[in-house]
Amino acid sequence: MSDDPVGLEVWLSAVESSHRRLSGAVGGLTADQITGPSYDRDWSIAQVLSHLGSGAEIFTAFLQAGLRGEPAPGVDQFTPVWERWNAKAPEAQAADALVADRAFLDRLAALDDAARRSWTLPLFGTDQTLVDVVTLRLGEHAVHTWDVVVVGDAAAVVAPDAVDLLIDNLGAMVARVGAAPEPALEVAVTTHGPDRRYALVAGGGGVELTGPGPDEADRPTLDLPAEAFLRLVYGRLDPEHTPDSVTGSAPLDLVRRVFPGF
Repeated sequence: MSDDPVGLEVWLSAVESSHRRLSGAVGGLTADQITGPSYDRDWSIAQVLSHLGSGAEIFTAFLQAGLRGEPAPGVDQFTPVWERWNAKAPEAQAADALVADRAFLDRLAALDDAARRSWTLPLFGTDQTLVDVVTLRLGEHAVHTWDVVVVGDAAAVVAPDAVDLLIDNLGAMVARVGAAPEPALEVAVTTHGPDRRYALVAGGGGVELTGPGPDEADRPTLDLPAEAFLRLVYGRLDPEHTPDSVTGSAPLDLVRRVFPGF
């Protein structure tokens, strides 16, 4: 459960900003571009948008469950949502995703202060607050928006306001998506913009991101922009999209294999 160090309104502002960025990007696409590839080689841009649209419906279901004091919906409830979105034509996936995303944000914005403070939902093995849920949505929304934008702009970055918030919430994501390599890997990570220091430990069947330890000087190093580190964790720091400012003694190819993407 988050202790909400920056306030819900800051998170909501970042998700709103990401929605505007996505809407602007999609509005300039042709039908051929919508059906063309996204950054994710397995998905077209329409399929990325379908994922965000179905996700908006699922997050709305989370929101409603918390308000009603009901259990969180699970795969049985998600599957028909995914099937319905998968059956849409590409143009409808693109247009409807923005509508569903807007509807979810409007529901969030309409909550009064009492509902925002009291909202909670048992999810992923712990009680989640509204900030926790918005954090999850911002992560997938900002990164998948990059998946769309970068197709037309190879120098595109994940939105800075999202990076500023998500960089301090990567621990759970690292543990969830990281794949421990052989041999084990320990890296002293330094990010810039914002400036952070971490220890990335991958081995023994798990991956962990912690604060720097006393043995930091003995570890290989990775020095990079916070935005690039965020994309690394999300499996999106391939050689063609790695800035020249990424330096250090850690074997970057091996670190990339720890985070295969999703």
